[in-house]
Amino acid sequence: MPRLAPARASDPFCPVYDAITVLQGKWTMQIVHALIEGPMGFNELARAIGGCNPSTLAQRLDTLVRLDVLARRVESSTPPRTLYSLTPAGDALRPVVVAIEQWGRQHLRKDRVQAVRRAARTAREARAS
Repeated sequence: MPRLAPARASDPFCPVYDAITVLQGKWTMQIVHALIEGPMGFNELARAIGGCNPSTLAQRLDTLVRLDVLARRVESSTPPRTLYSLTPAGDALRPVVVAIEQWGRQHLRKDRVQAVRRAARTAREARAS
């Protein structure tokens, strides 16, 4: 296994920290996971990942395009259609997504995950009231 280079105080760029910061962004991994299947339009992508507010999705897609994880292409049809696809950098996340999926299947129990989600939702609702 290759050794990881330690972060240096003189260099504020840390590939591990910065990659995690990008990938933990809301809906990022779900977007990448959906686009592994191929290019999708905005509404198709929204349905594929489910539950994401349209303005949040638009903001996240814009960020991922600026980071060169996704490509945005507008087709000149009537009406115009915008397609999103993975760039080579985004496609390089494929083994990461597959590894996360395999880890989840091997190590997470559905009932425990659902219980944690319910507890988190209950806590959010309690804070909101």
